[in-house]
Amino acid sequence: MLGKLFTEQHAFSQGDSVVVIGLGRFGSAVAQSLVRLGHDVMGIDAEEEPVQAWADRLTHAVQADGTNVQVLRQLGVADFAHAIVGIGTDLAASLMTVMALTELEIRDIWVKALTTEHGQIAQRIGAHHVVYPEADMGARVAHLITGRMMDYIEFDDGFAIAKIRAPLPAQNRSLAESSVRERFGVTVVGVKRQNQDFRHAKPDTVILPGDLLIVSGPTRKVEKFAAFSSER
Repeated sequence: MLGKLFTEQHAFSQGDSVVVIGLGRFGSAVAQSLVRLGHDVMGIDAEEEPVQAWADRLTHAVQADGTNVQVLRQLGVADFAHAIVGIGTDLAASLMTVMALTELEIRDIWVKALTTEHGQIAQRIGAHHVVYPEADMGARVAHLITGRMMDYIEFDDGFAIAKIRAPLPAQNRSLAESSVRERFGVTVVGVKRQNQDFRHAKPDTVILPGDLLIVSGPTRKVEKFAAFSSER
C-alpha cells in the first residue's frame, strides 16, 4: 500500500532506482513495497540491526550516516532517481539528510514528517514532497469507520479517490441522467457489480443499488458525495 502511494502520487517509472534513508517501521514498509513493485531500492540506516534485518529483502542495505553528503556520494546516491527520508523522530537528522540529498541534486525527494513545522522546513531546504503518515492514516481510518467509504486515498493536492457504495442520487439511472459530475463535482471512474467484472464508467452506465463505485475528485466533494452512500 505504501509503495503504491508513492508510485501513484508521482511519476515513478518502472525500474526507477530509489534510496530509502531510515529503515524504521515507515521506511522499511515503503522500501519493501517498492521492491515488490519492481524498483531497485537501497536502504540506508545508521543502526546495524535494521540493516541486517532488511539485507536480504532489499536490492542493497547499508549501514551509514545518511546525514553526511560525502558518505552518500561514495555510496552512489547521486545516481538515484528518487530519495525517501523515513527518519521521523529525529528532526535534526531528517533535515540534515534532506540538505545532503539536495546538495547531491536528487531530483525527487520525499520526507516523512510528524508535524506541519517539520514538513514546512523540509520543503524550504529542498524536499519536493512531504508525507504525514500518521495524519493520512487517521483520516483514512475515520472514513472507513464511519462507513462512508470502503477504501480511500487522498493526494497532497486536495484530490482523492474512493471506493464507495452507490449513493441514492445515482441509483437506477445512467450517469448522464443523474448528472453526478455536474451536481456533485466528482467523477465516477468505474463500477463493480456483484458477480460481474469491473468496468469503466461511461455516460450511459446505469448505476444500481448495491453497486460499488470508484469515484475521484476534490477531497471535500468526494466526502460529501460518499455521505449519501452511508445514509440508511
